[in-house]
Amino acid sequence: MTPNILLSEKKVNIMLNRLCCQLIERHGDFSNTILVGLQPRGVNLLDQLIVLLNNSGIHDLHTGKLDTTFFRDDFRRNESTLNAKPTEMEVSIESKDVVLIDDVLFTGRSIRSALTAIDTYGRPNSIELLVLVDRRFSRHLPIQPDYLGAQIDALQGDKVKVVWSDSPLKNIVYLEKHNE
Repeated sequence: MTPNILLSEKKVNIMLNRLCCQLIERHGDFSNTILVGLQPRGVNLLDQLIVLLNNSGIHDLHTGKLDTTFFRDDFRRNESTLNAKPTEMEVSIESKDVVLIDDVLFTGRSIRSALTAIDTYGRPNSIELLVLVDRRFSRHLPIQPDYLGAQIDALQGDKVKVVWSDSPLKNIVYLEKHNE
């Protein structure tokens, strides 16, 4: 079956710019803020946000990439081998404001594992969540985003997928709905 485009390139580009404006409103010069992309797909969103924030005059951002594979509650429950991505947390999060970044919020389990994983790097002042797409009505845990691009209603068994373009600063993201 052919995937349906849920959000056009233009709409996603507008959402990314709006998310950047919201981040700037709340975090100012980002001197006490660390943006952390969740591996693997949240890192793609983080990279796009960094480009847009740099174009808005925000430089010297503190960023990190966090893999939560071994913190997941379903770790060791799968027969298949899990492939962890690299974690790159070169800055201390102690007393900092942390913004966790992921592309799609579905059950909330990935975010829960990220909250557990981030504890190994210190005690932040606050933790916020930024997601491009919230698949509402599918949450297993009481987790809600602080920054949100769009809410999507998808049927059980549908898959919302973000397809990233290699070209920064263009209409870079497609959202497709796949029926399994």
